[in-house]
Amino acid sequence: MKKVFQYISLLIIPVFSTGAYAQLGKAYDTTINGVKVIVQPSGNDIVVIQTIIKGGVENYPAEKAGIENLAISALTECGTEKNDKNAFKNKLDMVSAQMYGNSGMDYATFTMNCIKGDFHIVWPLYAEALTTPRFDSKEFDRIKQDAINNIKANESNPDAAIDKMAKQNAFAGKSYAKDPGGTEATVSNLTAADTKKYWQSVFTRSRMVIVIVGDIDRSVLHEKVGSFLATIPAGVPFKQARSSYTPTANTFKPQPRDNATNYVQGISSGPQPGTPDYNAYILAMRVFSSRHFIEIRSKNGLSYAPGAWLTQGTTTYSNVYVTTTDPDKYIAVARQLIDKVKKEGFTKDELKNIKTQYLTNVYYRQETNEAQAGSLAFNEVVHGNWKRANTIKDDVKKVSLDDMNNAFKKYMSNITWSYQGDPKKVTPALYTQKETPKIPEEKKAF
Repeated sequence: MKKVFQYISLLIIPVFSTGAYAQLGKAYDTTINGVKVIVQPSGNDIVVIQTIIKGGVENYPAEKAGIENLAISALTECGTEKNDKNAFKNKLDMVSAQMYGNSGMDYATFTMNCIKGDFHIVWPLYAEALTTPRFDSKEFDRIKQDAINNIKANESNPDAAIDKMAKQNAFAGKSYAKDPGGTEATVSNLTAADTKKYWQSVFTRSRMVIVIVGDIDRSVLHEKVGSFLATIPAGVPFKQARSSYTPTANTFKPQPRDNATNYVQGISSGPQPGTPDYNAYILAMRVFSSRHFIEIRSKNGLSYAPGAWLTQGTTTYSNVYVTTTDPDKYIAVARQLIDKVKKEGFTKDELKNIKTQYLTNVYYRQETNEAQAGSLAFNEVVHGNWKRANTIKDDVKKVSLDDMNNAFKKYMSNITWSYQGDPKKVTPALYTQKETPKIPEEKKAF
């Protein structure tokens, strides 16, 4: 069950902001020292600032996977030139401020969260962490070991293992095959010196966007941010790559694994960010996810946690997933469901209901300053348009039933299948054949 809810959340959390923005001051952007700064007044006493470094997995080779993740962790966990780790954290604790980062497929973020009245105390610490990180060897070895422990834990998790395998199969030889967390082998080889050098190479104004959600006077922001950016090198021009995944045929790759059951995950195409099909396909995949759940679990009892979701990023792609004791019957039922949706389409009621459900979830999950900042950042980096965070309500309302049906027909096509489990339980030809498999007859018990 955890797998389903995990990916439903991924469809919602990072993507859009709420209509509540309309009740606040008007959002705006400005350019300071060549860096776009996006500001959303909050109407409360919390200030959230996110510094975004574009590129994500594009920024490093496969043999260095995990380096950006460690670099972001080191900003607070290894101390700065002025303060060791404990002194730095003590200063944050005195005002109950938070500072942390994250490295993903398309970009990294480093966030500060504080009370407006403490901004003058926290901002210098934030700038210090970004511009003069210490990369202390002892502390670095500690966070590296933590990262390796997390990697090992994920490798023993069947859900994480099949998801990783599915991406590696679909995006073999491409940046999206890399895991931002790295592997045990790649992370083990990283040193504090290498990681510091990497951070200095990507921490440039050319890769940077700053998002601010809070009620800070514009002149104060310009002065603070301007002084901060003046210390950062311009760097070489950088343009975020966007691509499509369009498999030319159904493929299947099995991997023996001693699981309690068998895991199947397929990856298909998806629309590029900023295209007219994008919002329509988001809604289509959410309705399909519900139909998939009903068909696989409720009607056929093939799995306790089937899933279907859209992974959104600079390369957007569709996913279908199941854990089952009968993978051959699953592929027949799933393919027949896909064919039925393509032939008959979704219904007006499904479109109406999914719009309401989707926007309700969007609003619910955008109540905090941090969520709003994340939405603005995502839309700026992935779509090249932060304003999309504020227009999603109107954008979704414009999606027609034809838009949704046509998008599903277009992008839910050939599928790259990955399998982990008992090889004797699966017939690969059923997954690769062009024609839809027939549902196998029930085996009689004697």
